[in-house]
Formats: sequence, structure tokens, C-alpha cells
Amino acid sequence: NVLLVFIPISWAINFALPTQYTLIFVLTFLAIIPLAKLLAYATDELSIRVGQTLAGLLNATLGNAVELIVSIIALTKCELRIVQSSLVGSILSNLLLVLGMCFFAGGMRFSEQGFGQSAVQLNSSLLTISVIAVLLPGAFQMALQGQPSYSEVSTDYNILKTSRGVAIILLFIYGSYLVFQLFSHKALYHDSGEDILQSKGYEGQNPWLQLRLYRRKNATPVQSPLPMGDEEVSFGPAVNPEGTDTESEIETYMSVPVSLGLLVVVTVLVAVTAEFLVDSINGLTESGAIGKEFVAVILLPIVGNAAEHVTAVTVSVKDKLTLSLGVAVGSSIQIALFVIPFIVTLAWMMGKQLTLLFDPLESIVLFLSVLTVNYCVQDGKSNWLEGMILMCLYLILVVTFWFYPGTSLIETL
Repeated sequence: NVLLVFIPISWAINFALPTQYTLIFVLTFLAIIPLAKLLAYATDELSIRVGQTLAGLLNATLGNAVELIVSIIALTKCELRIVQSSLVGSILSNLLLVLGMCFFAGGMRFSEQGFGQSAVQLNSSLLTISVIAVLLPGAFQMALQGQPSYSEVSTDYNILKTSRGVAIILLFIYGSYLVFQLFSHKALYHDSGEDILQSKGYEGQNPWLQLRLYRRKNATPVQSPLPMGDEEVSFGPAVNPEGTDTESEIETYMSVPVSLGLLVVVTVLVAVTAEFLVDSINGLTESGAIGKEFVAVILLPIVGNAAEHVTAVTVSVKDKLTLSLGVAVGSSIQIALFVIPFIVTLAWMMGKQLTLLFDPLESIVLFLSVLTVNYCVQDGKSNWLEGMILMCLYLILVVTFWFYPGTSLIETL
């Protein structure tokens, strides 16, 4: 809530000092974070009234509202490179940073946490399909380069038509995924599914809890909490014998109309603030101190993912890792199967030549990230080390994109 003060400050600086691009970017960057949190708060108020599956979908959908708004504004300003890079960065942020922090935070309380393996493997397949759709245009172009009959204009036009056709198919897949998740197989996305492995507490003393107590100079040993036990847990929220979180019984503070009204107001504020943010990117990167690729792939997704980041990490500590995966991985699926093809289709309607031909490094990084996540979730359980691996991989990408200048496959129209 303290960051809310940056909303009027960023607006005032934008009109009073329009050439101070770095200051405008920093202030609008900080202003969007509390707005994303307000979206999450209003979403939580609505989620209490619905089931767990719809709650996860609702959190992920409204969490992606920031990415969608930023992409549409960048598209209207013909910043096609920012559109593509920010969406790829959002997927990477969710899969590596958000999911890694969920695994790590939950692993500090539980030795192993189980989740719905069938649902996660299905989600991994959907992410793989989206990665294939991103890789194919690049392979299309590389396969024709060097041929005697190669024509750059003709190839670009064919890639554009291919991207639009693939985008429509991806939207159809996303619609089928919604029907599958919300209606025909919604039991797969519950924490009480038959394929969910039992979470395990640490044998003996929890080392993370002991470290915390040591820092507080408290020498009293505390046993590790059991995920299904009925004794009071001294670290994190309490869990009752049925495995449900006692905090989930909290009543809502806002009615449905008030929650919806808050969502509308915050969305408008995000749209205006995001426009100022996008306008400042070119001026920020002109000095060469920071690259546009780093801003689009790393910084913008961190702002947009703030809402689902907080939600996913919070519920993972409460041993609701299936819901965390529904938020983190589900958000990535929505960006890959809905936001990206929707933006391509919207650009088609606006007469702008946005394709699925992404930067080569971004495409390769996306493929390797999905592959790494598949390896981490294939056994249906997680621990803190897997979370640290995913977070460290994201830090490797941060360093890489800091020095990567990007390519000019997509020129600003």
C-alpha cells in the first residue's frame, strides 16, 4: 500500500518532466506493482466464493491482465519487439521465478510436497505445443535461407500467414483447455486428487526452522510440522487434520459488485500507467546503459507477475501446491495459448505485421526452460532444491539478457 503513492507521482512527473525517461520508467514501474496487488486482492475476494479450480484460473487470468494491457499498448505504438519479448519474459518469469519460489518456500516447511501429477503433465504438454508454435516460424525461415529461389519478401509474407493460422489454432486449443479444466476433468485440479502424493515433513528437526530460531537466539528445538497432523504448527499457517487451511474459512470483506468495480477501476489505472511506462522505454534505452531486450524480457514481466507471484508463494507454504501450480503454470499456459495468439490476431485486425517469429535466443531459452520444468515436475513431488535450481536458472537468464543486444528480425513499423 505504501507504493500507491507512486501512482499520482508518476502521472505528475510524466506531464511535468516528459523528457526524464529514466525517472518516469522507475516511478511507473513502482506504481504498477501495487495496482497488480490490488487486482490480486479483488480477485481473492471473488475466489473465496468459488471453487479451487476456478480460483486458480481467476487468479492467473487477472494476473495476466497487466501483461495483456502492456502488450496492447505496445502494439498500438508499433513496438512489436517489446510485445514479443515481454510475453516470452512473462512465461519465463512464471515457470522459473514464480514456480521456483513456490517450490523453495514450500520446501522450507515440508521435506517433500505432492501435487496433481496428471494435471501437471497435461499442462506440460500444452506448454510444449506452444513452444513448437514459437519455434516453427524460425525453422521455416532457416530452412528456406540459402535456397536459389529464396525471396525474403515472399518468405516473410508466408511466415505472417502461417503465424495467423497457427494463432487461431492455439486459441482453439486454449478454449478446449478451459472446458477440460472447468467442466469435464475439474477433479484433476483439486488438492484431494487420487494421484497426489502425500506431503512429508522433515524427519526430526526442520533445519530451516532451526536456522530461523537460531537467528532469533532461541535454543528451544521445534519439531517439523506434519502436513496432515493435528498438532499446532509453529512455522507458517496452521493446517487442520483434513489438510485444509484454516485461513481459507475467512469471509469476504467486499461484495461481488464492489470487487468487480475495484477490478474495473484498477484495470483503467493500470492501462494509463502502462502507457506512460511503454512511452519511456525508448528514451530509457537510448543511452545504452540498459538494453531494450533486458527491459522487455526481465523487468516488465516482474511487474506484471507480481500479483500471481504473491498468491502462488503464499498458498505453497500452506501445502496447496496444486493451486500454486495452477497459478504459476496456468498463467504461463494462458500467455502461451491465449495472450500471444490473441495479440497476433489483434495485430492482424489492426493491420500490423506481428508474427510468431520470435528472437532466436528467446525461442531457445523458452524451449530449454519448458524442458527443465518438465524434468522437475515429472515425479509429482517437489523440494527446496528443485526450487533453487529453477530460480538460479532464471538468474542465469537475467545475466544473459543483460548483455544480449537482441536481433532485428522484427523491425518497428
